[in-house]
Amino acid sequence: MGHPRSHRSFEDLVAEGAAVPTDGWDFSWFEGRATEARPSWGYAVSLAQKLAGATAALDLQTGGGEVLDFALGHAPKAPALTVATEGWAPNVAKAAALLRPRGVAVVASPEPDPLPFADGAFDLVSSRHPVQAHWTEIARVLEPGGSYFAQHVGPHSVVELVEYFLGPQPDDVRNGRDPKRERADAEAAGLEVVDLRAEELRIEFHDIAAVVHFLRKVIWMVPGFTVEAYEPQLRSLHRRIQDEGPFVAHSTRHLIEARKPR
Repeated sequence: MGHPRSHRSFEDLVAEGAAVPTDGWDFSWFEGRATEARPSWGYAVSLAQKLAGATAALDLQTGGGEVLDFALGHAPKAPALTVATEGWAPNVAKAAALLRPRGVAVVASPEPDPLPFADGAFDLVSSRHPVQAHWTEIARVLEPGGSYFAQHVGPHSVVELVEYFLGPQPDDVRNGRDPKRERADAEAAGLEVVDLRAEELRIEFHDIAAVVHFLRKVIWMVPGFTVEAYEPQLRSLHRRIQDEGPFVAHSTRHLIEARKPR
């Protein structure tokens, strides 16, 4: 049977999905209307342990600062210095408000500009779901013996939803962000990859509001997405969810740790 919310009208659900604010990297609004399995390694908890052993830490593309805030809150001890960067103005303000009480400086640093930090300034650089990892800059700001610890979005992530709206995608799009290629790029920048793990995870969208909000929030999935531009596809997908139940897709994630040789 369909989800109880699936009996609401298309217009009502789409209006709700279109009205939810998209700033920050908090996905709690999806509770009960979309689900995504989590990677087995528990990135935020693992990051807390890494932070406890660091003296100067940098979190790249921190979003609204939610993951770093959680990790610092669960770290047995915090680094003496923690800095975060973010390129999107609404998130810069949100991250600064959230992280300032923890003594974290948030720096507005658009991608892919060079990082505004000295060579070897940090012994830990972290990132969760960067749009792209700029390996030469990461290697430059790490001190010898320092580590990059991150969770990246992998290849063909949520490709079922992307191709529902955009049709079949070319191989370079489907297979971008391949962990093997990222290993090669990290090594080319002079880093040694000490851990690399990948998993595929099930996602379910229980109503069309969740699809609309997801595509407004994760803007690179369907570039230029608006409800008006994709109304026929949205209407058809709404009927499909009503008739068949949740729309199922799969995300891919990889955990990567790379060390700068001493």
